[in-house]
Amino acid sequence: MYYYRYENPEVSCCYKYLMFFYNIIFWLAGVAFIAAGFWAWSEKGILLDLTQVTRLRGFDPVWFVLVVGGVTFILGFAGCVGALRENICLLKFFSGIICFIFFLELTAAVLAVVFQSQVRAWINEFFLANVKAYREDIDLQNLIDTLQRTSYCCGAQGPTDWDTNIYFSCNESHRSREKCGVPFSCCVADPADLVVNTQCGYDVRKKPNTEWSNHIYTKGCITALEDWLPGNLYTVAIVFIVISLLQMVGIYLARTLISDIEKVKFSY
Repeated sequence: MYYYRYENPEVSCCYKYLMFFYNIIFWLAGVAFIAAGFWAWSEKGILLDLTQVTRLRGFDPVWFVLVVGGVTFILGFAGCVGALRENICLLKFFSGIICFIFFLELTAAVLAVVFQSQVRAWINEFFLANVKAYREDIDLQNLIDTLQRTSYCCGAQGPTDWDTNIYFSCNESHRSREKCGVPFSCCVADPADLVVNTQCGYDVRKKPNTEWSNHIYTKGCITALEDWLPGNLYTVAIVFIVISLLQMVGIYLARTLISDIEKVKFSY
C-alpha cells in the first residue's frame, strides 16, 4: 500500500511573529517620539498658536523628533499589521520605504565624502543661522548648549560667531547685559564649581583675544567635530553598520513573508 503526502505551502509562523515583534518595538518607539514632540510643543505654547512654528528662524529640534517618530510609527504599524494580517500591500510598502531610506543614507554618505567642502560650508551656514536664533527657542538653546559643553567648543568657527546674535553682539546700539559675551556653555568649566555659573560668559569678548582661552573655549564646533571624527571613526562605522543590519533584517523578513503569502495564494 502506498501513501501519498501532499505538502501545501504555508506562511512561516516563525518569520511572521519575528516580523511582528521586530516592528512592535519601533511602533511603540514612534508613539513615544510623537508624544514627546507634542508635549514639547505644548510646553512652549505652540499647540495653542501654530503660527509660532513659521516664525522660528532657527531649527526647532521638535521637528526632528516628530519626523523620526512619524516615520517610525508608520513603518512599525505597516510591519505589524502586514505581518499579522498577511497583507502583501503593507509588507511591500514597509520593505520599499526601508529600501528607500537605506539608499538615501548611502547616497548622503557618498555625497558627504565627495563634496566635503560644500558640506562643510552648508554646516557652517546652518550653525550660524541657529546661533542667530539662539534665544528664540528653548529647545534649540538647550541643543546648542549641550553641543558646546560636551564638545568643548564655542560658535561655528569660534567665539566671534556669537556677534551674529543680537543679544551677544558687540554693537553699541543695544544695551543687552550679554553684549560682547558668550553663552555659559562656552565657558571653561571649573571642577570646583557645584553650581553652573550662567553669567560666566559676560563681557568676555571685551577682553584681549589672548585672554579668551583662560575663560572660554576658543575652538569652533565645526573644527571640534572634524577633530573628533578621525579618532572615533570605528564607532561611527559600527553605528552605521548596526543600523544597516537592522534595516536589512527588516527587508529580509518582509520579503520572505511576501514570498510565502504569494506561494499560498498561488497554490489555491
